[in-house]
Amino acid sequence: MSRDKMSRRFYRVESGQDLLAYMDKGESANLENRWCFETAWEAANKVGGIYTVIRSKAFVSTEEMGEHYCLLGPYKEACARTEVEELEFPTNSPFAVAVRNLRAQGYKLHTGTWLVDGNPQIILFDIGSGAWRLDQFRHELWETCHLGIPHLDVEANDAVILGYMVAEFIAEFRKAAEEYSDIKPRVVAHFHEWQAGVGLIALRTRHVEVATVFTTHATLLGRYLCAGSTDFYNNLGNFNVDEEAGKRQIYHRYCMERAATHLSHVFTTVSEVTGLEAEHLLKRKPDYITPNGLNVKKFSALHEFQNLHAVAKEKINEFTRGHFYGHYDFDLDKTLYFFIAGRYEFGNKGADVFIESLARLNHYLKAANSDTTVVAFLIFPAKTNNFNVESLRGAAVTKSLRDTINQIQHNLGKRLYEICLQGKVPGSNDLLLKEDTVKLKRCIYALQRDGLPPVTTHNVIDDWNDPVLNSIRRCQMFNTVNDRVKVVFHPEFLSSTNPLFGLDYEEFVRGCHLGVFPSYYEPWGYTPAECTVMGIPSITTNLSGFGCFMQEHVADPMSYGIYIVDRRYISLESTIRQLAQYMFDFSRLNRRQRIIQRNRTERLSDLLDWRNLGIYYRQARMRALKSVYPEMEEEGEGMGGRFNYPRPISEPPSPSSSRMTTPAPSEHGSDDEDEVDEEKELQELAHGGN
Repeated sequence: MSRDKMSRRFYRVESGQDLLAYMDKGESANLENRWCFETAWEAANKVGGIYTVIRSKAFVSTEEMGEHYCLLGPYKEACARTEVEELEFPTNSPFAVAVRNLRAQGYKLHTGTWLVDGNPQIILFDIGSGAWRLDQFRHELWETCHLGIPHLDVEANDAVILGYMVAEFIAEFRKAAEEYSDIKPRVVAHFHEWQAGVGLIALRTRHVEVATVFTTHATLLGRYLCAGSTDFYNNLGNFNVDEEAGKRQIYHRYCMERAATHLSHVFTTVSEVTGLEAEHLLKRKPDYITPNGLNVKKFSALHEFQNLHAVAKEKINEFTRGHFYGHYDFDLDKTLYFFIAGRYEFGNKGADVFIESLARLNHYLKAANSDTTVVAFLIFPAKTNNFNVESLRGAAVTKSLRDTINQIQHNLGKRLYEICLQGKVPGSNDLLLKEDTVKLKRCIYALQRDGLPPVTTHNVIDDWNDPVLNSIRRCQMFNTVNDRVKVVFHPEFLSSTNPLFGLDYEEFVRGCHLGVFPSYYEPWGYTPAECTVMGIPSITTNLSGFGCFMQEHVADPMSYGIYIVDRRYISLESTIRQLAQYMFDFSRLNRRQRIIQRNRTERLSDLLDWRNLGIYYRQARMRALKSVYPEMEEEGEGMGGRFNYPRPISEPPSPSSSRMTTPAPSEHGSDDEDEVDEEKELQELAHGGN
């Protein structure tokens, strides 16, 4: 295979938009006396999706800014003890001076490095140590912004304390930084979400000379409105925002978020769809869209991630054998694993649409007399008593059978070896002894069951009111022998210590064939992004930030294994039919086509790498600095321009009978990929699972 053709096969996005040009570990920042603080409630505090954003972005932030970058957040002992290595700053550092000055005022600050990729510097503020000044902070907030905080809202009061402590620290730091260099300090403070936004409000109302950036990952009012089953996107321009916030008793929180939005020098959101939401609910159009990325780790050979899929899939196969014992009448080589996962927001995450579409898919597969079986997993954390007995029994009886067979195999091998050493040919009576047959019969009889395989692995508390279980009952997805779609509701997050699966979430995703995330409200969507990075095709919607991002940057997302369901411009019934059809089309792909599609999906991982997407955060910070320090040199905006993935060079060769189910149409007249890749694809077939 020629080098030129090989490079065409494994092309990656040739992007000049990445951060590599600025990754000097803070050398340029040091010369310019430029500093960056990033404040979030989730810094070293695992309570939501923003934790993933901050944690995964830390590496590129430190590669760019070095020791001129620092994270700020609340001190939460449970997380901080395991995630933060406490260290003091060098005595001559402006960080050390500012920390000493705040400690002298009676505040408790924990300093050190966060034990994640990049090891960023981090300062955590003990909110309890600033509680004695809460009334003073609230009075100042009222005097400057006419923003009152109810005494009983503990979370909002904690946000006020953290905000003013952060503002005082940054003000002290700026004074110390003036003596650190002959150049005037240029400080940018970046705040995430309303809980950190009070710090931005305090900096602006106190006229501290720092540049500010505010990022909202999802508007507060938007979350509440969507949770209330409103026709959110068709009525965005019609909501009386003050009235709606007041009805839900979050008016003060909404005002905190809106004040931070309007006081910031630069306002950003994580996606176009969230930008539209912010424009109507927060009354400001974002200056930048800052999409969320991931730290993408490349494999030296393309087939390596296919191997990981095969290994993880075998673990899921083992669970399937146990869960469906007694009704295990389907071929695992013709079984596909679909899944949905996330916070348990039944409507927002699209679980209602997913279950209804599974019922349609079940009908389609039956009508087509398909021998394909789909096992659909729903991974949502819910309140449970524990694992149900049937699930544990299934794991136990299959393990017992496997252990018995392994022991019989071992004994059989020893017997055959001894008989052959004696110069005899083993007879049929030498293979299975009577006691071996008895053991096998006992195991086989143990595999019999009276009822159907359970639809859930746990005893769910208040299960008659559980929305997933009620939806499964309504659609009559009871895992009968005739069902081609089986349903498994696993109401807790996966971990490697799980006695049923024995694998963590990342392994589970790698072992599945398709992630399905038909969300109605999804400002970004890390779950389909994680699937993409791991080379697993996924279904998303045009109301998720991820789906809109892919539509904008990929010429033909479906050809790369990104199926985008329309939840905005068509009826709910049409959406369900479209989703069911996408899943049905996927189920008709043969093994070779799925491998090729996974290869294509994995190619998009560069698009989601922070080395590409981090540039948008840099642009937002530089624009904010420019607005406060006009003497700064202008940076070219061309670095953040659009970058597109074209359609794949060609559609893979496949039998004419299955042409309609290939991953995607191709540009005409370009068949080189098929010619040059035949050998490589066959190698991948040998290495990969299905």
